[in-house]
Amino acid sequence: MNIVVTGATSFLGRALVNRLLKEHNHVFAVVRPGSKNLGSLDKEQQGLILIERQLEELHELDKGIDEPCQAFYHFGWEGSGSAGRMKREVQQKNVEDSLKALEGARRLGCSRFLFSGSQAEYGIHKEAMTEEAVCSPVSEYGKAKLEFLKRASEQTEKWRQTGISDMEYIHSRIFSVYGPGDHPWSLVESCLRVFGSGEYISLGECTQIWNFLYLDDCIRALVLLMEQENKSVSGIYNVAGPEGENRPLREYIRMIYEVLGFHGSYSYGRREPNAEGPANLIPDIKKLKEMTGWEPAVTFSDGIRRTFQAEKY
Repeated sequence: MNIVVTGATSFLGRALVNRLLKEHNHVFAVVRPGSKNLGSLDKEQQGLILIERQLEELHELDKGIDEPCQAFYHFGWEGSGSAGRMKREVQQKNVEDSLKALEGARRLGCSRFLFSGSQAEYGIHKEAMTEEAVCSPVSEYGKAKLEFLKRASEQTEKWRQTGISDMEYIHSRIFSVYGPGDHPWSLVESCLRVFGSGEYISLGECTQIWNFLYLDDCIRALVLLMEQENKSVSGIYNVAGPEGENRPLREYIRMIYEVLGFHGSYSYGRREPNAEGPANLIPDIKKLKEMTGWEPAVTFSDGIRRTFQAEKY
């Protein structure tokens, strides 16, 4: 297939591009002009076509791609780190830019558009997070992801009703993904770096219930959604680890410590919570499993070993 991936040098974007190329697709990898992460993509890979565009130019991708495309994965989004998650102007621009990406996908003739939503859309929850749960996002980041869901769903439905396009809209609510190439400031990466070198790390309270999903399992879920045959997959899907893995964050940290041989040290209660506050992550993934047959394959301990070995701390 001819497939477009925006945010192609991001943590998820890179992994997705590599997976799609291994499956012999033609991938139009959209990156920002002069991206400092461009070296993370192997430009010599067969089937890879680099397209340099600003996010606000994504509605005009048909000017640089001269053949129809079947699928569009949209990961391009500014301000995903802690510093930008509470900046309304940054996040609202993302909404407008993503609507341009949706238009770009329509012009390219894509039959499906998959967007990388977030658990931040749910806000603070004490119960299981199903796709039907009421969303009360705390951060501007979560609010913007939720707003795009509403506007993209309305736009694609309008196109369908007026006969302009039958493109399906898939909203993947991605939870806490870890693996090789993750942001260096993430909790897992920070622990791997510190424990791997036998040093000390100061953490927050880490008492909230959490859920982790290994990178390869996440990418496989997104590909399965996009490639489902003979039925519509429009709608919202939680993409997260198995429900049996929901546990206090402190238990995950202890597991990392054990896998790395009990090197270094750590303490709790010394850091401020992130922009969303001390939210519990209790995802329900039944809908995704029923639609695709997907099951997470990598346990947390195995995923930590793979990540540590791949990054050679």
